[in-house]
Amino acid sequence: MAQAENFGFGTQIRKSPYFDATVRWGATGFSVYNHMYIPRDFGDPEQNFWNLINDAILCDVAVERQVEITGPDAARFVQMLTPRDLSKMAVGQCKYILITNADGGILNDPILLRLAENHFWISLADSDILLWAQGVAVHSGMDVTICEPDVSPVQLQGPKSGQIMQALFGESITELKYYWLRELDLDGIPVLVSRTGWSSELGYEIYLRDSADGDALWEKIMAAGAPFGLKPGHTSSIRRIEGAMLSYHADADSNTNPYELGLDRLVNLDIEADFIGKAALRRIKDAGVSRKQVGLIIEGTPLNGPNTSYWPIRKNGVTIGKVTSAVYSPRLQKNIALAMVAVEHAVLGAEVAVVNRTGLVNEGSTERAIIVDRPFYDPQKKITAA
Repeated sequence: MAQAENFGFGTQIRKSPYFDATVRWGATGFSVYNHMYIPRDFGDPEQNFWNLINDAILCDVAVERQVEITGPDAARFVQMLTPRDLSKMAVGQCKYILITNADGGILNDPILLRLAENHFWISLADSDILLWAQGVAVHSGMDVTICEPDVSPVQLQGPKSGQIMQALFGESITELKYYWLRELDLDGIPVLVSRTGWSSELGYEIYLRDSADGDALWEKIMAAGAPFGLKPGHTSSIRRIEGAMLSYHADADSNTNPYELGLDRLVNLDIEADFIGKAALRRIKDAGVSRKQVGLIIEGTPLNGPNTSYWPIRKNGVTIGKVTSAVYSPRLQKNIALAMVAVEHAVLGAEVAVVNRTGLVNEGSTERAIIVDRPFYDPQKKITAA
């Protein structure tokens, strides 16, 4: 059995309340996300994928840190951070949003949760939005309090997650709608539950509100899930690329704008609020984008895990873009990828060349790829919204 002390990035990298439990349950490798350990290895990643899509997995995603915004001006302040129209967001609702800078670049693509009229959580992807929000607040003239609360989520994802949630919280949990939340208590452990997740599968996120209960919560969920085949796991690169879910820093960063990603629905330039980046996004929309995200099917032998560098994409010997995320899907039996290419080449069915994944071993050699629509699986999102 692996021992927790075998993993060490130094004290500057924080451990989640579930760290010891994940090691007990078989985590053998970790990465760093939002300055915290995140389990990335519970054995074969393909088996982790099948566990996710056939049964259910429990993932430590405490790295999804919360930025808590409260105060009389909380709603007005949150709207200033995002181009998505929040005017109809109800208490108890969640929304996928973008946080943009003054140039219209994406700083984060979090889930926003509204706990009360003037109480919000921003559940982060991998960037320091706590510091951004606190900085924006300084000269905003708004009455808000911004902090990182003692909140640590886990993800329970997969087709049997609903049955496991019923075993934990009772039948009424089935009434929780997609992208809504509920504040609950599990045998004295305070939690918030949302019908969300980073998997493109049916799933829930359970936000622990007292880190002292991390070990107990993990064990309670695993015990309740045992009859349903629940396994410990990690967020699946295979499934998230199948679902064309963004990975911040890989598929988007501060130099990427929403229109390049086809996320126009998350930008409303007609709202009264003068959100950060509004003028820039209007200019970008009027001028049009020079590049665009596409899906790729890459021919050749199955990829041995996700890419760890950007792969150039060429057309007639000229570099026209890059592969940002690539993986072999055992379900589709294809190498699938998300890529950013010059807009004039973003044509479905077009053939391009991806510079050989082995890099300098065969420098200059390429593999044939076809531009396709994305997501690659369940394009209508029928699984998550079921």
